[in-house]
Amino acid sequence: MFVGLPKMLFTALLLICLGRQVASDASNHRFGKGDIVPFYADRVGPFSNPRETYAYYDLPYCPPEEKLSLGEMLNGDRLVSTPYKFEFLVDKAYEVLCNTTLSKTDVSKFRTAIEKDYYMQLYFDDLPVWAFIGRMQKNYTNEGTDSISILTTHFDFEVLYNKDRVIEVNLRTDYDSLAYVTQDKEVDVAFTYSVSWKMTQQPFDKRMEKYVGYLILPHHLSVHHNSIAFSSVTLVILVILLLTFYVLVLRKDISKYSHDMEEMQVSENHEETGWKNIHGDVFRFPKHKSLFAAALGSGTHLLVLIVSILVLGLLGFFPPYVRGVFWNALVIVYAITFVISGYTSVSFYSQLEGTNWMKNVSLTGGLFFVPLFLTFGFLNSIANFYGTTAALPLRGMVILTVLCVFLASPLLLLGGIIGKNRASDFQAPCRTAKCPKEVPQLRWYRGVLPQMALAGILPFSVVYIQLYYIFATVWGYRLYTLYGILCVVFILLLIMTALVSVALTYFQLAVEDHEWWWRSFFCGGSTGLFIYGYCIYYYFYRSDMTGFMQTSFFFGYMACVSYGVFLVLGSVGFRASLLFVRYLYAAIKCD
Repeated sequence: MFVGLPKMLFTALLLICLGRQVASDASNHRFGKGDIVPFYADRVGPFSNPRETYAYYDLPYCPPEEKLSLGEMLNGDRLVSTPYKFEFLVDKAYEVLCNTTLSKTDVSKFRTAIEKDYYMQLYFDDLPVWAFIGRMQKNYTNEGTDSISILTTHFDFEVLYNKDRVIEVNLRTDYDSLAYVTQDKEVDVAFTYSVSWKMTQQPFDKRMEKYVGYLILPHHLSVHHNSIAFSSVTLVILVILLLTFYVLVLRKDISKYSHDMEEMQVSENHEETGWKNIHGDVFRFPKHKSLFAAALGSGTHLLVLIVSILVLGLLGFFPPYVRGVFWNALVIVYAITFVISGYTSVSFYSQLEGTNWMKNVSLTGGLFFVPLFLTFGFLNSIANFYGTTAALPLRGMVILTVLCVFLASPLLLLGGIIGKNRASDFQAPCRTAKCPKEVPQLRWYRGVLPQMALAGILPFSVVYIQLYYIFATVWGYRLYTLYGILCVVFILLLIMTALVSVALTYFQLAVEDHEWWWRSFFCGGSTGLFIYGYCIYYYFYRSDMTGFMQTSFFFGYMACVSYGVFLVLGSVGFRASLLFVRYLYAAIKCD
């Protein structure tokens, strides 16, 4: 159906694989005695604000040498070289990095960092290592300050190795090697480090278990399993209720309405009621059909993106020690799958007898991307103002622009052309009447907002436990590797959304409200609003994030994510409702 699409997808996956292989081949993690082990400093920042990170050399250390991929830049990584010199199997004790005199400005920078609980992130042979810049200590001398700021000047590295490979790195601070930076005055400091090597029997392929092992501890797995069990039981109960309703009510109605009109009408005054009465309006095209088709295309696009990322995660393409590979994959797959949104939107728009398909393509391309781009531009400006590493460098902006202009846009247009040429007529089992029936006055609880609130409860209950772990990964320091569990939860979410949308669509038709198109989309996507509500709860009650920049990043990007979830589940809800309505009216004899 898509000419050349398999080749493009294969090429993209190959690029991801090659990126992973290059990252692995650049340092094969094998060393001989005396070989230099790669060691880089990454970033510093307040522990309570994971996305408010700054360059390592914003604090007075040494000149950097940066070499970054697009994914690393999007993740806020800024790897730089350091004066540390680690030789494989060579122990060192109090090796001097440098002797320096900190100026008043340098002392002020360190003191501010210590007061804000700054940490540093380092990489030893691609193994992440964290340490705090210093610590605050209560002042017992009563010299006018309640606490004093202590800068750590010595780090003790303990490296575990197996034959010719590094397995584990532990970093400790020496409380006897300190510098006091409480007052704005020059301070003489000697930065030193020690390293000791110890043998271990742990194999190399399990060296990351230290970082991800806590996710598969029994009590963590039990939480995930209980969550899936609860969601499955809820889904089974819902299915049983819907099947019971179908057997006791809906099947009888279909059987009755499937007879000829002469046999069904007992008297001349007989009038049809319920969903049968609106068979001439139920397939009337929705208002703003170009916008509706664009929303359906964007939702389908993002659905394919999510499925692709989950499949890549299951296949092991996102090892936690390869920096930036997840963001690389996300950007590339998002750009490639624009062909899906163009095809879906234009083909459905053509079925709805739309004529201005180019306008529909433009609307489809901008429906999600434009809000995302505006949010990114605003937040990137804030990051630049604060001088954090979360600001994307110019090189990263150029790469994203090239992907957008030379990959995403042509594929969007290609999908639109294919969708226009291959579009078929809309399949409706009933003819649409010339004059639409007036929708009867409905009670308040049958309005759009109450129905959306009702529709989002059950699907949100499927994912809310997983949301905590995902948030703790994206907005914290955890590593999420349970892609199998995430896939199961996502499938349950899609099924639950489809069933709830079908049920609410039937109840809407039963009261002779034939404007179900947009309603089914809104009800299906309402889970995205619940997710954003959970964001507010998580920020204020489950995290320690503070400050304008961190708050802007959290609520800005989570608004885009919630909007994307709204589009994805909205398209799922509409598709399920469309299949149900077609089945329902195809089973009866319409005028």
